[in-house]
Amino acid sequence: MSLGQRVSTDHQLARLLQIGVVLEEVVEARAYRHLDSLSPAEREELDDEIAELLEDAAEESEDHRERLERLVTELDAETVAYEEIEKLVEAQYAQTSPDDFDGVLYDALCNEETAYKFYDDLIEAVEASDADYAIDRGRLLDTLRTIRAEEEEGVEEVTAIMERRA
Repeated sequence: MSLGQRVSTDHQLARLLQIGVVLEEVVEARAYRHLDSLSPAEREELDDEIAELLEDAAEESEDHRERLERLVTELDAETVAYEEIEKLVEAQYAQTSPDDFDGVLYDALCNEETAYKFYDDLIEAVEASDADYAIDRGRLLDTLRTIRAEEEEGVEEVTAIMERRA
């Protein structure tokens, strides 16, 4: 996902932040979906490391979503309700959950990498712009950099789990 341009208006910035909100909502819903789709036998088989990874991913995505929503609100734009995204994820993935824990880990890795790349590109696009935004540029970039760093940690965590399980 490459932005390939400068973010030159509040409207563009709001739309890109809203994409981040939706991205985080999808990651959150998918993590909970993976946990909820496990049978009782699979829950017993699920090791604590993967269960904790999914819970942490959902909680982190919720935190990221809330931070982004605050920025969007300051730009006087609306976000898509989590419940709407959750319904879309349910409809899309109800029959396509990974059927093994490696698939769950691969899905988690893809989610973390996608989010990291999105925030990396968004930071680059904001830094390349000389626009004045309705919100403080320093605080915006600090928020995005913090979220990007947390996504990078997530990539490293999932990769380490996958390597230990190989």
